[in-house]
Amino acid sequence: MRAHYLFTSESVAEGHPDKVCDRISDEIVDLVYREAAKSGVNPWGVRIACETLATTNRVVIAGEVRLPPSLMKKDKNGNDVINPSKFKAAARRAIKDIGYEQDGFHWKKAKIDVLLHSQSADIAQGVDSAADQQGDEGAGDQGIMFGYACRETPDLMPAPIYYSHKILQLLAAARKKGDGEVAKLGPDAKSQVTVRYLDGKPSEATSIVLSTQHLDESWDSKKVRAVVEPYIREALGELKIADDCKWYINPTGKFVIGGPDGDAGLTGRKIIVDTYGGAAPHGGGAFSGKDTTKVDRSAAYAARYLAKNVVAAGLADRCTIQLSYAIGVAQPLSIYVDLHGTGKGVSEDQVEAAIRENMDLSPSGIRRHLDLNKPIYAKTSAYGHFGRKAGRDGSFSWERTDLVKALKEAVKIKAAA
Repeated sequence: MRAHYLFTSESVAEGHPDKVCDRISDEIVDLVYREAAKSGVNPWGVRIACETLATTNRVVIAGEVRLPPSLMKKDKNGNDVINPSKFKAAARRAIKDIGYEQDGFHWKKAKIDVLLHSQSADIAQGVDSAADQQGDEGAGDQGIMFGYACRETPDLMPAPIYYSHKILQLLAAARKKGDGEVAKLGPDAKSQVTVRYLDGKPSEATSIVLSTQHLDESWDSKKVRAVVEPYIREALGELKIADDCKWYINPTGKFVIGGPDGDAGLTGRKIIVDTYGGAAPHGGGAFSGKDTTKVDRSAAYAARYLAKNVVAAGLADRCTIQLSYAIGVAQPLSIYVDLHGTGKGVSEDQVEAAIRENMDLSPSGIRRHLDLNKPIYAKTSAYGHFGRKAGRDGSFSWERTDLVKALKEAVKIKAAA
């Protein structure tokens, strides 16, 4: 591990075109879970993989679903087909909440196409029939997933992505509150923070980049900086801003045309923003729009949960965990732990064994342990899926540290043996 270096991460706001699409896709996931509960349908049977495309006053929602009856209707031949009305309504509510009422992208005026269809029988067979063969449902796909945690911030996240998210969260909250000139900012924005590390610890911010949409066409970069700088300083909090820190606020000048009107958006294109800002590996699978039989989502949540609990338990200062799966196979093919040389008297082998003993990492086991079969996903679609506060509604359950005691005990027993 290098002791002295610079590291940079970026974040994007909820109004970024790709994040608009992530939000709509996750609103659809939540809609299906809610309607399943209302209809008395077992939430374990929910299946959805939903992609969204957005451009100038146009939204296209496509993908595979297994729906409760309340989201279906009869066609002229009496066949069951998807009823698009509730899906369109969910998308419009999301766009309105983000704040888009522009000529080129308006929650009320945008044309919305719903092109969802029934889940592939071949995929369904691989997931559902595994319960008969192995006593548990199989993974919805093959793949590798990573989780990470470190001691750089209170939420055990890498500092650059933590502060990049925080800048945009504060600006979005102030914009929606509508106080003063910050209310003239638009929903679309990107941030980037470079942090200098000394002795492996975050020391100061050496560059700050923010590009934010503004609705007042008379504003220039200087004016935007005057409006946003207090929020940036508040977001950085205890992280020192270097005396020679370079500030780049709307460096290209005006940023009036934003969101899907300025640049097309698509679900799943911000996977590094969604995770650790490049400070940890990524398996490549996106999260938004997927139910939790898809291990791209559920196993990534489990890997973060385990890595965070390892660090919170004091077993290491940094922890990376990799899980791997095969479609239709319930248990992971491999569990890999890397403590990056920061283990506190424990080995990676001991931690791997403790993980296997304390959590069932089949898709069903993850869904049970983290209680994932509920409508909790829309709020994950912006400002990262990790480093958030676990909610009373069950959201961000993978951020809990309730496995600390069990992991400590398991490692102690292994060490004694």
